[in-house]
Amino acid sequence: MQERTRTAGTTEMDRHTQEIPVIDLSRAGKGNYVAKRGWLVQALWFVLEACVVNNKLNPSSALRVTLLRAFGAKIGRHCRFVHPLRVKAPWNLEVGDDCWFGIDVWLYNQAPIHIGSHVCLSQGAFLTTGSHDAAATMDLRVAPIVIEDGVWITSKCVVQMGVRIGRSALVTPLSVVHRSLAAGGVYGGNPCRFLHPRFPQAR
Repeated sequence: MQERTRTAGTTEMDRHTQEIPVIDLSRAGKGNYVAKRGWLVQALWFVLEACVVNNKLNPSSALRVTLLRAFGAKIGRHCRFVHPLRVKAPWNLEVGDDCWFGIDVWLYNQAPIHIGSHVCLSQGAFLTTGSHDAAATMDLRVAPIVIEDGVWITSKCVVQMGVRIGRSALVTPLSVVHRSLAAGGVYGGNPCRFLHPRFPQAR
């Protein structure tokens, strides 16, 4: 009796599972993504990023900045790029003055990333302007990210497409930022939520 009941329950579960659609990834397209450089420039950047920009044996911030600017990045004064990092599309990157970039920062910027001045991106921070249409076609979807002045994104955080992080906000380690954050707060968690004001005078 118990075996028949278990079998009936399993059959019902299988039937329900079969009703859940599977998206055909072979038909997924580029969606709203537009490449701003030709394949030759992209290929050249791929090689230079791997050999120089993301190379732990290169301690030169000036060399990284020079290469990023040569491929279209707009970078302000006194920024520190002393550690290896990845930048998918330097032509989609704008950085203000006096910014710090930690080791293994990854800017996956299929759409523009705008970073203000006095911003710190700590070790392993991942900013991605792209995702996929998960409920329909899995087409690529992109939207810009804006990081305002004074923001600190700490270690191993993920910042997703379309997000704006307000002036002097702080995001605690391992957080996932899926929506825009107001200025002056400390945020953390997955999903990221407000914890408390960053500065004592605001408490």
